[in-house]
Amino acid sequence: MSDIWRPRVARAISALRSQLRAPFAATAGATVLLWASLTPSLMPRTALFQALLTALCMLAGYGAGASAGWLVRSCGGRLAGRARVIAWRVLAVGGGLGTLVALGLALRWENEVRGLVEADQVGVGHLVLTVLITAVLFALLLGLSRGIKALGRSIGRFVGRFLPAAPSAVIGGLLAAVLIYELAIGVGGNRLLGALDASFATINEEFSTDVPAPTTPELTAGPASSQTWDALGRQGRVFIASAPTAADIGEFTQEPAKQPVRAYVGAGPEGVDIRDEARTAVAELDALGGFDRAVINVVTGTGRGWVNENQAQALEFMWGGDTATVSLQYSYLPSWMSFILDRQRAQDAGLALFDAIYGRWLEIPEADRPLLVVSGESLGSFGGEAAFSGAHDLATRTDGALFVGPTADNRLWDRFTEEREPGTPQVLPVVDDGEIVRFADRPEDWEAPGAWDGTRIGYLQHANDPITWWSPSVALERPDWLEEERGRDVSPNVRWIPGVTMLQLGVDQFSANSVPSGQGHQFGTAPVHAWAAILPPPGWTDQRTDELAAVIGARKWLQ
Repeated sequence: MSDIWRPRVARAISALRSQLRAPFAATAGATVLLWASLTPSLMPRTALFQALLTALCMLAGYGAGASAGWLVRSCGGRLAGRARVIAWRVLAVGGGLGTLVALGLALRWENEVRGLVEADQVGVGHLVLTVLITAVLFALLLGLSRGIKALGRSIGRFVGRFLPAAPSAVIGGLLAAVLIYELAIGVGGNRLLGALDASFATINEEFSTDVPAPTTPELTAGPASSQTWDALGRQGRVFIASAPTAADIGEFTQEPAKQPVRAYVGAGPEGVDIRDEARTAVAELDALGGFDRAVINVVTGTGRGWVNENQAQALEFMWGGDTATVSLQYSYLPSWMSFILDRQRAQDAGLALFDAIYGRWLEIPEADRPLLVVSGESLGSFGGEAAFSGAHDLATRTDGALFVGPTADNRLWDRFTEEREPGTPQVLPVVDDGEIVRFADRPEDWEAPGAWDGTRIGYLQHANDPITWWSPSVALERPDWLEEERGRDVSPNVRWIPGVTMLQLGVDQFSANSVPSGQGHQFGTAPVHAWAAILPPPGWTDQRTDELAAVIGARKWLQ
């Protein structure tokens, strides 16, 4: 090696060693949280999601350990000499053996959770892939965090020209954190939201070209509609094209049936103006004859405007097609992105749409008014609640409501759950003897003791749905559902670990729609049973509910 390259190589090796060097406390912290990340939660995890979770936990443990070590050193404590050598040996042996044990337990727990939700089992290959991906992700995250730390030091040195060294270091770190936060969340967040909106607006226009616009006057984009087929957006066209025909419904009822009314207003390429869309939805529903039907179902969709067909068609079949379903699109983003980046849109949409429909409904003579219900799933339930102040407001202004897969941020859901009767579990609470509001995980849960004679408000939720149970508060506070007896298909080995459980549930949300019906965030035909309990037509029976669930379960939806 020439004399020119030798110093450069030496500096590179020295820099690499400095990056690979880790304090004892930081390494111990990362190891402990590595083990914690492998404990079970609500959903099965792919190797990628487990690796992401483990890398995040290790980074958090590394940071906590490094902070603890700094505090000890600041107080005069220091690990040196033979004690340091012994400590590192103990950590290496104990950490290595502990990690092998934790990986073995993790595989058993993973397959236990998979068995509960009826998912495929995994083997040792799953663990090997997880370890490899974790190593890469942790290295990237650690490098990023060290880069931020270096930025803080640089700012601290600059501030140190004017202030003493100790406060300069603290101020430098704080300024670096604020700067990164503003760039990532403030400027970057707004730009990201705009960029994502633009990108998904393009996807919003994509749809199967062999599906024509409707020709019946009861559907948006049909002969009586003011809306064009192209303006509905992808999910709007899916919703309209999936509408059952009068013949479909008549085949089930064995009686003459009506073509259900479906009114939908898309965002279009011009962008989202929720109040204008709500006014247009009222005019559209009027033009299609929706206010002349027996039931009007006001649905708040998810981010891109998706409406669950099992929910909509349950009422349409049940009531012989004498129904009208109305919804609008308030975002181009997928539900989870919309919830993270701009959840206010969902609430604005739910409030604007219901208020607009309700205002027009009040103009109808009382004796001629249709039954008015509201519904929504997931982010749609979050938005659908926004028009109401509480249970009595829902009971006064509607004839029923069905909210499926609520989020922990649902304002009314959270209030009802907190006000549940003592001794009833968080996953299946009882509120005021179930007089107005009821919760169900399975169809039989609707048949709770006590009268349910007036307006019926129902929440359909699963005990192992991370979208319902994830909350930032889980980071520091053990949730009631982990204090109480475990809910249906929740592993008894799930334990609350500060910080870690919140991350586990966050990662679980990405798997919640990839499990069989009846688990996680997949509700299958359960909305059929829910509507049969909340708003059954005269003469409806349990047998008809089971028959309808089979019919709807066999129908194929457009995607």
